[in-house]
This record gives sequence, C-alpha cells and structure tokens, in this order.
Amino acid sequence: MGNGVRKGHSFYYGWVIVVMAALGSFFSGPGQTYSNSIFIDEYIKSFGWTRSEISSLYSIATLCSGLLMFFMGRLVDKLGQRKMIVIVSLLLGLACFFNSMVVNTWMLAIGFFLIRLFGQGSMTLVPNTLVPQWFIQKRGRAMSFLALGGVAGAAFFPIANTWLIQQTSWQTTWQVWGVLLIVLFAPLAFFVVRNRPEDIGLHPDGKPLIAPNGSKNKTTNYVQESDWTLQEAMRTRTFWAVLICVGIPALVNTGITFHLLSIFDQNQLSPQLAATVLSLMAIIGFPISFISGFILEKVKTNKLLVVVFMMEVLILFVLIHINSVPLAILFAVLWGIGGGIERITLNIVWSNYFGRKYLGSISGVAMMVMVIGSAAGPLPLGIGFDTFQSYTESLFLLMIFPALGVVSAILAKKPDRQEFLIKQAAKVN
Repeated sequence: MGNGVRKGHSFYYGWVIVVMAALGSFFSGPGQTYSNSIFIDEYIKSFGWTRSEISSLYSIATLCSGLLMFFMGRLVDKLGQRKMIVIVSLLLGLACFFNSMVVNTWMLAIGFFLIRLFGQGSMTLVPNTLVPQWFIQKRGRAMSFLALGGVAGAAFFPIANTWLIQQTSWQTTWQVWGVLLIVLFAPLAFFVVRNRPEDIGLHPDGKPLIAPNGSKNKTTNYVQESDWTLQEAMRTRTFWAVLICVGIPALVNTGITFHLLSIFDQNQLSPQLAATVLSLMAIIGFPISFISGFILEKVKTNKLLVVVFMMEVLILFVLIHINSVPLAILFAVLWGIGGGIERITLNIVWSNYFGRKYLGSISGVAMMVMVIGSAAGPLPLGIGFDTFQSYTESLFLLMIFPALGVVSAILAKKPDRQEFLIKQAAKVN
C-alpha cells in the first residue's frame, strides 16, 4: 500500500486517516457521559442505589482515569497512534463486557473507571493526536471532519441506548458495544491506520518528501511548525491558560449531561425529551463543528474560545429556567452551537500552538485536566439535589466557571518559540 500511496498524489491518504479517526471518536461513545447517563436510572431501578452514590462513584472513577492520561499520552508518543488505537479499542470492548456484569458498587466503580479511561480518555486522545500529524495548512477542516465522528456518537448513543435497553436490557446493551469494538473497529484500525505522512513518503497536507529530481523536497508550500517539548510548553503562560479553558467545559458539560434526565424530571419534562435534547444538541453541533474548523484556519483560536464561554453562561441560564418543550429545544440549540465551537477549538489548539512531535505528551496532560474536570461535574450537582431537592443552586454556582474561562481565553495567545528560547537563554546567562 505504501508504494502505491507514494506514487499517486491525486488523493491524499490523510483523508482516509481522518475517516478512521472520526470512527474512533464515534466509538469512544460507550465511555462518554452522554451514553452513560442513559444507564443511571437503570442502575437505580436494579440495585436501589441513590443518585449521590452513583454520582460519587462516577466522579471518583473519572478522576482516577484522568490521572493516568499523562501516561497514555506518553505511550502515544512512544508506540504511535496505530498501535495505541488498536490496543485501546480492544480494551474498551472488554470494559463494555465487564460493565454488563456489574452487580455491586465495587464492580460499578471499576466499570466506570475502565470505560472512562479507555473510552472518554484514550479513545478521544488518540484520534485527536493522529489527525494533526497529517495536516497543517488544512488542519482546521480535517479536524472538522474528525469532530463529525464525535457529533455522530453524541447523537446516536443516547437514542440507541434507550431503544436497546427497552428492547433487551441494559446488560445486553453493554455487550452490543463490546462486540462492535472488538470485532469491527479494532481489526479495521489495524489494517488502515498509519502514524504519520512521512511513513508513506509525504509531508503533511500531501506534499511529497522527494522532489521529481530525486532531492529532498523544499517546496515553499510545505508549512513547518515549531515543535515544543512538554517541559518547554509548561514554561509558558499560554499552556496554563489553555488548560483552564479545557477543564471548564468538561466540568460544566459533564455535570449537566449526567443529571439531565433528573433535571428534566424536576421540571415535569419526560426522559424521552431529555434524550431528544442530547441528540438534538449533537445534531446542531454537527454543522457548527464543521464550519468552526474552516473558521479556525482564518481566525485566532483564543477568540473562538471567548465565544465558547460566553455561550456556556447563556446555556446555564436557560437550563435553570427550563420548564417547557420550547425552552428545552432552545437549550438544545444553544448547547449544540456552543459545543460545536468548543469541540473543534479545544482539539486543534495544542497542535496549532505547540506542533506535532510531542503532541501525545502535551495532549495527554490536556486530556488529564479534561477528565479531572469531568470528574468534578456530576458530584456537586448530585449532592446539591439530595440536599436542596433542586438543581438551581448548583447551576447558579457553575456560572462562575465559564466567567473565569473568558479571562483565560483572552490570555491564551499563541506563543512564539523563538522569543521563548531567547528568554530562556537570557535566564541561563
């Protein structure tokens, strides 16, 4: 396959990689909160556990998995995305089977940990570090196509889980996803995925490594990036500002999604409407994510981050006052728009700012913060509900975080590596 790809440049193999990465993002679904939220009421019915107990286990398991994402990022840099996506998909499939056998809180905690580590964490990390290896000039649109996989998953899994649970059982539903991951996705990834365009004789964006005269290609069409090590990136203000921008949406969105069915129930809105809102949010996010990728090829990344956090404040305000179907639809539309912009912007910022070479390690830290943010979301809302029999107080408190996000986004400007090296050299001297 490699030789054939080198000779024919009319079609760039990077677009095949984008399709596979999007499929990988889709199959992270079993580990995502939009999927797990559908199982919560089933666990309560089957075992009599309280919502606070399940929220606590979910948060602790998510936190523990998040602490390992730095390690997973290092493995991506060491082993490459191809090996990692196969390994992770197999382990996620086995985790799904384990979740189908849950009978006590210890098993539930372990099950949550496994699907969060290999689903929400690793199965998101690997595709998001794979696509930037293949594109620089067209990275925005490539990441847009990648994001469609996650959007499709967010639209598909809530409805599919609800239908499968009604038709069979929650145990069988977990087993279906396990089979699809192990039998379908893992073998496909093994045969199709390649790590970098250099592996098949190309630069990013399909530029040839070798010129027609046999010399190394130095075409001006090939854009070179500055590659920052993790240690170098951590010495910049931008790195920490972007980390804050990563953690806040994870906290807010996970908390909302996890408790959405219960929030709707408190306002006399049906579980079916809640599931529809989750899917509608994803459907609205579909074109927004796509458009955002093209915009990011022209507009500074941190400017779109400011928009993301302003949208989050508005979304929380609407959710607090939600009491009818029209308001639920408005909430879904606003949530979809904000999520669509956020999805692309936070995925592309690391490669745009810090390059390709050490992207696994850098993104691993970012994913760790994202997962930790996710862990912090469900618990306060669960405790708030059990304490006040209402979500209003907790949702008002959540508004503080996107306000902080606006400030962080303004500070998150792209760093200049040459300027950084000059400053570091001056410190040494």
